[in-house]
Amino acid sequence: MKRAIDVAPFGELSEPRVVAELAQRAEAAGFDGFFVWDHVAYREPVTHLADPWVTLAAVALATSRVTIGPMITPLPRRRTHQLARETVTLDRLSGGRLILGVGIGSERTGEFDPARFGEEGDMRERARLLDEGLDQLVRYWDGEFEPRPLQGRIPVWVGGRWPRKKPLERAKRWQGYFPVETQTPDDVHEMVTALPDGFPIIVARGPGEDLAPWFEAGASWCLTDFGPEPTVEAVQRAIDAGP
Repeated sequence: MKRAIDVAPFGELSEPRVVAELAQRAEAAGFDGFFVWDHVAYREPVTHLADPWVTLAAVALATSRVTIGPMITPLPRRRTHQLARETVTLDRLSGGRLILGVGIGSERTGEFDPARFGEEGDMRERARLLDEGLDQLVRYWDGEFEPRPLQGRIPVWVGGRWPRKKPLERAKRWQGYFPVETQTPDDVHEMVTALPDGFPIIVARGPGEDLAPWFEAGASWCLTDFGPEPTVEAVQRAIDAGP
């Protein structure tokens, strides 16, 4: 049972130094992980965003123990070879502490806007691009690119909207399942029955919520999440309350 902080690098947290300081504080408080959202744009009222990879590099240098990573990277809008270089570089910079969260990307954030960014809008095509990109990433990690990750292969957590079945089936090929829009611990219990024994399930909950029922239902990680309008004060308060 592991605890982590998960923040959108938006608004007050769009300054990488601020996020790095929060990560350092979370590590000192005993949390197991520190994660950031990955977006290039977001719906109103969000206007200020930081790049997750530069931010995570600052986090890696400010910490020495916590697991870090993006939750989650919409792989269909990324160039896979560039992501391979970024992930390996960050894994090595952090001493092998990176987890890569991936998904097809949400149609609700304003990020997959063909008119604005020229991104693929069709969900089925994005799902195909996700699977293709993951297979290519593994080939790069396994030796097509050098150097390789310190971990050998970087663990991949697959995101998806519960109770959609295709993301759940995709997750079985990788190392974790990160279901967004999970409503109750009963949902987690259903996931446990649908996944291999001991398969990691990662859930995100709001600050101050009792997490015991989620762990009892079978969650492996509980991430404290602050939504798209985080404040430094709210994150500090959750960190200081301890894992």
